[in-house]
Amino acid sequence: MFLDRMKISIKAGNGGKGSTSFLRTKLNANGGPDGGDGGKGGDIVFVATENLNTLYPFRFKKKFIAENGEDGHQKNQTGKSGKDEIIEVPVGTVLINPVNNKIIADLSENGMKFVALKGGAGGHGNAYYRSSIKQAPSFSQTGEVTNLKEIILELKTIADVGLVGFPNVGKSTLLSVISNANPKIANYPFTTIYPNLGVCEVLGETFVVADIPGLIEGASEGLGLGHYFLKHVERVRLIVHLVDISSSEGRKPEEDYRIINDELAKYNADLSKTKQILVFSKCDLLEKDELEKKISEFVKVTKVKEYMTISSFSRDGIEDLKRKILENLKKIPKKPALRVEDFDFDRKDVSSIEINRLDDGSFELSGGRIENLIRGVVLSNEVSFAYFQKRLKEMGIIDLLKEKGLKNGDTVVIKDVSFEYVE
Repeated sequence: MFLDRMKISIKAGNGGKGSTSFLRTKLNANGGPDGGDGGKGGDIVFVATENLNTLYPFRFKKKFIAENGEDGHQKNQTGKSGKDEIIEVPVGTVLINPVNNKIIADLSENGMKFVALKGGAGGHGNAYYRSSIKQAPSFSQTGEVTNLKEIILELKTIADVGLVGFPNVGKSTLLSVISNANPKIANYPFTTIYPNLGVCEVLGETFVVADIPGLIEGASEGLGLGHYFLKHVERVRLIVHLVDISSSEGRKPEEDYRIINDELAKYNADLSKTKQILVFSKCDLLEKDELEKKISEFVKVTKVKEYMTISSFSRDGIEDLKRKILENLKKIPKKPALRVEDFDFDRKDVSSIEINRLDDGSFELSGGRIENLIRGVVLSNEVSFAYFQKRLKEMGIIDLLKEKGLKNGDTVVIKDVSFEYVE
């Protein structure tokens, strides 16, 4: 089953806790603090691979969590870092932030890696806090806690050439005769319900061709199946535009040609600038005179100057088309990866301070700056708590609380800990 868009949840590993430990040996009963730091949490890493061509595996597993860092040990031993969570995705997968729909990364090449979330930092052990003033700190720092986030995976097919046109103009048949692909072929609309890829070889060289599912008028606005797959033609360097010159489906070739080009331009203005080869298909269904008349009428209306004629059934014109495609590709550079905007998807909040007045009159402190501060505090420890109060004053948080109405004897709440403010 082909899937080209999925939303999954990802979470980097938490950092390990620092150790609170004191050296105890036969010869040295009071050797001082020797608690080591906690290990770093594992990262979330996406890797592009050619071994996948669909996002179908993510239908069954939608949550990915990296390993937490190990807690620190005595004897100043740092805990092990958590293992990274490696997530393999097909080449051509784009990572999107669902909050603002901005592109986070474009994994357009095999083996390309992207660290979406970095693991939490490990907490410092009590040995870290030893100083000339604090000879025996009996507290350590907790590891950084990471958050679960959602991310959208969207697959944009990587191909050199895209076959476009209305349903039943012969795209799948053409792909089957010029490449190693074996697409499903039948005479009814939307036989192709996902892009088929094939490798075409000509004159000892190869290129990849994608059969883009049938487009119809209004596809760029969500009609039919085409709008869902228009993204797969964004990356191609060359478009082969098939038009059924025989009108076997009862449509006018000139109108088909106009509609498809309009839909491509509406979806992405850059697609209208992509080089096209106009190909008249199903030419074997018309007598020579009738074919020439049809083409003459088409040229008169559309003003096109270049075109090719083929019959996938009889193979007429197929080799010429393959050579024409190769000739054009040699002149067209590969499209660059999609532009990635500056984003704050994994930016850590270390500066925000929020003060809320609760119904009972107490003051609740929260925010990234507060979270970062209390990681290194044990409120139940007298020395640690004194350090905590000192930092609140130095950071100007006490002044902010007073501006909100804090008075002597009021209660301050941080997470699940409450304490009375005393001036």
